[in-house]
Amino acid sequence: MGRDLALSAGMRNDSLVQRSLTERVIGCAITVHRETGPGLLESVYKACLVIELKARGLEVATECSLPLFYKGCQLEVGYRADMIVDKAVVVEVKAVDTLAPVHQAQVITYLKLTGCPVGLLFNFNVPMLRHGIRRVESRAIGDGIERQTDVRK
Repeated sequence: MGRDLALSAGMRNDSLVQRSLTERVIGCAITVHRETGPGLLESVYKACLVIELKARGLEVATECSLPLFYKGCQLEVGYRADMIVDKAVVVEVKAVDTLAPVHQAQVITYLKLTGCPVGLLFNFNVPMLRHGIRRVESRAIGDGIERQTDVRK
């Protein structure tokens, strides 16, 4: 029983660390959006977000190639995540009229391929960024996604 409690406490700590990290990333995205507003190219928002994340001391890998394997063979299909922050958060940046289900499916796929526990999907083409944020969590239940959270509040 003590081991179960220790495991549970460890999971809570991991969850708190993930929440804190995603809050920092969201804060960086909000700063970028406040400075630039909607209407720019996706590539501009990506570049600005990388600058903001690094300025806050976060490790950022960009245009991360994601290998996909089928029956032991690596497929050259060209999946690329926009960013992975601190080796834990997949970040996808969009500048579209509205987020579509395919955008969230893209983040889910990237979570599966990277093993990262959480992903953030940002649509910068909105008047207030909080309306363009989706947070997706991956839980170790096979390849399934246990919970998806809309951060609009």
